[in-house]
Amino acid sequence: MDGEFGEFDFIVVSNRLAVDRVVDEHGESSWRRSPGGLVTALAPVMAKADGAWVGWHGAPDETLEPFDEANMRLVPVPLSDEEVELYYEGFSNATLWPLYHDVIASPEFHRTWWDSYQRVNERFAAAAASVAAEGATVWVQDYQLQLVPRLLRQARPDLRIGFFNHIPFPPLEIYAQLPWRRQVIEGLLGADLIGFQRPSDASNFLRCVRRFTGYAIKSQQVQVPAGENGAPAYASRAEAFPISIDTASIAELAQRPDVIERSKEIRRELGDPRHVLLGVDRLDYTKGIGHRLKAYGELLEDGSITVEDAALIQVASPSRERVEQYRLLREDIEGAVGRINGTHDTMKNTAIRYLHHSYPVEEMVALYLAADVMLVTALRDGMNLVAKEYVAARTGNTGTLVLSEFAGAADTLRQAILVNPHDIDGLKSAIVQAVEMPRTEATRRMRLMRRQVVQNDVEQWSRSFLDALQGGGRHDA
Repeated sequence: MDGEFGEFDFIVVSNRLAVDRVVDEHGESSWRRSPGGLVTALAPVMAKADGAWVGWHGAPDETLEPFDEANMRLVPVPLSDEEVELYYEGFSNATLWPLYHDVIASPEFHRTWWDSYQRVNERFAAAAASVAAEGATVWVQDYQLQLVPRLLRQARPDLRIGFFNHIPFPPLEIYAQLPWRRQVIEGLLGADLIGFQRPSDASNFLRCVRRFTGYAIKSQQVQVPAGENGAPAYASRAEAFPISIDTASIAELAQRPDVIERSKEIRRELGDPRHVLLGVDRLDYTKGIGHRLKAYGELLEDGSITVEDAALIQVASPSRERVEQYRLLREDIEGAVGRINGTHDTMKNTAIRYLHHSYPVEEMVALYLAADVMLVTALRDGMNLVAKEYVAARTGNTGTLVLSEFAGAADTLRQAILVNPHDIDGLKSAIVQAVEMPRTEATRRMRLMRRQVVQNDVEQWSRSFLDALQGGGRHDA
C-alpha cells in the first residue's frame, strides 16, 4: 500500500464477485470463474491492467479477506442475511427491478429497504476506494449500486468513474414514483460516464436529471455544479453502449462435433418433429413467457400448428425463489403448460417440453442448434443476450428469430421478426411466419444478424465503454 491509496489501477464493482464457490465430493471448497458475460468481457482487461473486483461472494453472514484468483484480486464485501433480504431481495429486486421494467409488477417502497440499500452502497464504495491506486479507473455495474459513483467521487476525487446500467432506465413518468428519485440520480451523476443499453434509456435518464435536479444538459453531458466542501464542478455524460456476448466462444461450441451430435439427439428425443421452437429465459415476469404460451396454445387450438408437426421447448431457469411474486409466476407458467399439454399431447408427442433447470453452456448451444425458431418475447428487457447467443450459434445461417421490440437487442437485430408480445394475434402471426419462412429468406436475415453479432462482441463493448471513459477527459467544468 502506498500512503492512503490502494495498488490497483482498474477496479470493477458489482453486486457479485467474478467467481463462484464450488464444493467437491470431499467437502473441500474452491473458487472458479463465473460463466457470465460480464466476467468474460472484463477478465482480459483485469489481467492486463492489474485489476481488482469488488463484490459480494454469495454467502450471507461471512467475512472473507481479499484473495487472488483467475488473474485478479478479489475483494469480498460482506452482507448479513438481513441485508440480503432488505437491500438485495427488497430494494434492488422488489423496488427498482419492477419500477425500471415498466411496472409490469407493482414496485414496493419501504424506508427500511432504502436505508439498507444506502448502507450497503456505502460499504461497496469504501471497499473500492480502499484498493484503488491514485488516478485509477473504477467501473461500477448495475442497479444494485447506483449510489456508489457519488460516494466514490466524494471519497476519492482523483478516480475516473464509470457506471453501466444493465437493465432499462424507465421514462420520467414511471421513475417519478420513486420516493428517493433525486438521491438515486445524484448517486449516478457521480460517474464521469454513465452507460445504458439503448439510446432511449439514456434519454429517459437525462429527462429525469433535468426534471429532478435542474442541472444544465448539453449534448448528453450534465453539468454538475460545485459541491459543498470545495468539490469542483464537473460534467457527467450519459450514452448508450449496447452489451453483447462472447460470440467466438459460442460459434466455436456450435461447430464442435459432440455439441452438433447432442443437438440431433435433442430432436430425436422430441420425436423428430418438422419444426422445433425454443424459449430460454430466467423465470421472471419481464420475460413474457405467459404471453408466448398463450399464443402457442391458441395456434394448437386453431390447428395452425399441430403437435405431430412442431414442438416447443421452454427452458425457464430458476430465479429469486424466495420472492413471493416469483413463486406465483412459476405456478402460473407450470399451470399453463399443464393445461396445453393435457389438451394436445398424444402418446407419442408433447406440445411443450418445459424445463425448470439451468444448463451448462454446451447444452444451451446444442438447444440453439436444435431449434428452427427462437422465441424472445420479453415485455421489457435491457438487452436479452439469449437472442444474440442464438444468432451466434447459427453458423450455417439457418434458423429464425422472433424478437420482442421491447428488448434492447431489437435495436441492432433488425432482421428478426419483431413483435409486440402484448398483441397475442400479432405474436401468433409472427410464429407462423417464422415456421413457414422460405429458407432463402431465413438465410438472408440470419447472415445479416450474424454479421452484426460477430462485429459487435462483448470485448468490443467493454473496449468502447472504457475508451469513452478514458478519452472523454475529466470534463471538469
